[in-house]
Amino acid sequence: MNFVVELLIKTMIGTVYLTGMVILAGLFLGILRTESIKNFQRSFGIKAVMITGFIGVPIHELSHAIVALLFGHKITAIKLLQRPNDNGTLGYVSHSYNPVSLYQQVGNFFIGVAPIFGGTFAIIALMRVLIPISYNEFISTVIKSLTITELNRTTIDGILISYGALIKSIFLLKNFTNPFFYLYIFLGICISTHISLSNEDIKGATRGIGIIFLILLVLNIFSLSKYIVASNIIKYNILIIGFLIVAIILSLITFFISLIFLLIKGLRGK
Repeated sequence: MNFVVELLIKTMIGTVYLTGMVILAGLFLGILRTESIKNFQRSFGIKAVMITGFIGVPIHELSHAIVALLFGHKITAIKLLQRPNDNGTLGYVSHSYNPVSLYQQVGNFFIGVAPIFGGTFAIIALMRVLIPISYNEFISTVIKSLTITELNRTTIDGILISYGALIKSIFLLKNFTNPFFYLYIFLGICISTHISLSNEDIKGATRGIGIIFLILLVLNIFSLSKYIVASNIIKYNILIIGFLIVAIILSLITFFISLIFLLIKGLRGK
């Protein structure tokens, strides 16, 4: 009995290591997105959502579509941008898959969370084009952080310092005299506003998590999980957090800007 409990706990921990950071980031980004959109709508009406959606929603939906194709799913319908319907839907991707295929079932998780990766990739790509100095600093910091292979007090402090350096790399003093920096912030806000996951995205990702759990469970039963090197899992999570920090920072900026506009409107109303 103890063996079964230990096996399930070990598998749950492994599943969290592989998917936890992405899920937490997605939920946090979702909260920021919901509140930001509410504030913008109160300040400017539905047109504010369409302004950011013109750029952010197609990237969101294309992320779903590309990953769906990578995992062998069939795209049955796609809408990159539309006026919000009664449910507030700005775009969608419908896809089908073979339920017998483990590969395609695991793909449900990655398809569901694809906008987080697709949006973050787009934000990093824009950094490379519009503010290359920050991009070089950013990549250099990320590469240095990947030298960490174990977690202890010293390495955790080092990780936090590296994340601080990632944030500073975006807001270098040189950037404030560069007009492309402000274009980057605007485009980044448009993307980050729509980078989070919808309820349908979360449902789809949940189906994939169940299969990932079962695969890890089988690996643990046959003692094959030992071949999944712990240091690589640590690097994987450090890398993911490093890239997601950029999306989170831009989402926080968006949220505070939406609050400022809402405050201004409230003061004018008085």
